Amino acid sequence: MNIAIIPARGGSKRIPRKNIKEFVGKPMIAWSIEAAKASRLFEHIIVSTDDKEIAEIAQQCGAEVPFMRPMKLSDDYVGTGAVIKHAVEWVINNFGELDLICTIYATAPFITPADIINGLALLMKSSAEIAFTVTSFSFPIQRAIRITNEGRVAMFQPEHFLTRSQDLEHAYHDAGQFYWATKNAVLNEISAFSDAAIPIILPRCQVQDIDTLEDWQRAELMFKVWHENIPVSI
Repeated sequence: MNIAIIPARGGSKRIPRKNIKEFVGKPMIAWSIEAAKASRLFEHIIVSTDDKEIAEIAQQCGAEVPFMRPMKLSDDYVGTGAVIKHAVEWVINNFGELDLICTIYATAPFITPADIINGLALLMKSSAEIAFTVTSFSFPIQRAIRITNEGRVAMFQPEHFLTRSQDLEHAYHDAGQFYWATKNAVLNEISAFSDAAIPIILPRCQVQDIDTLEDWQRAELMFKVWHENIPVSI
């Protein structure tokens, strides 16, 4: 049995009600639920939330909310790992044994069924326990600068001041869309940032972190252009 778990607590601070705020005509969480459904890979698509309104909207979109998340797992300081572990333990105790878990973020409107399917295929072909989405930085991180206490600038890696950009190693970051993982990886809280994981590489045009209203506006503009030029049916 493979399951999808979508963590979606109700206490978003920077963008209130972010998980269910309308994004290009739908509640944000709907994009994640619909992609999971369209992949046809999951016996259960479960939303883990502490919020009744989120639970109602998630169910209307076709997900299950078989339990409400405990308050001890719903504050600003609880990591995703603990939330997913709780959900997996609940599923094992109530639905039976499972094989693989796909954690899908509620704020991932660029997610596609094809990427979810591809991620599973990559994990199955490997000996890894985790596969998660990444994308490349648009600028060489070796040439990053910081602002000093005196208001001046300094390079983080001054040894690369004269290094050509094409000679620098490519760097990637978490794309924040979804993670495939084995039951062992979830229950033992194995880090995705380790040699137990493999990357699912996405193009930068399909990735936008959404933490501020400026991020939100940028994401909507990107999404509309992306859908116009790269049709995706979900």
